[in-house]
Amino acid sequence: MAPMVAVIFFLAVAFATSNIDSTNSYYASARVESCSGCRLSRLPDVKQFIFEDLPNYNNVEFKHIPGAVPELLLFNDNEEEIERLPLSSLTREECNNLLISKGFTKKTSKDEI
Repeated sequence: MAPMVAVIFFLAVAFATSNIDSTNSYYASARVESCSGCRLSRLPDVKQFIFEDLPNYNNVEFKHIPGAVPELLLFNDNEEEIERLPLSSLTREECNNLLISKGFTKKTSKDEI
């Protein structure tokens, strides 16, 4: 009976772990899409985030799209879009925290070489 309990326990732990892993999203890269002109000028925090902070992150890029509202697009390893989040209502600090919460890290001097 003890081996059966051990097997059931092992399967329960394996199942619980696999469910945890499958609910955690993994993002390989990100892109912020936005206009770079008048619409963005009305959002000074987001504009500063895009042009001053965004270049300091690994695997994150900016794409200029005329007339587009600022959005963060998150991609998996296959470059498939996983999630799209609006940035218009966020502060500069919230935009940075959002990237960090999604697992993105800032470049170090070693990364820039």
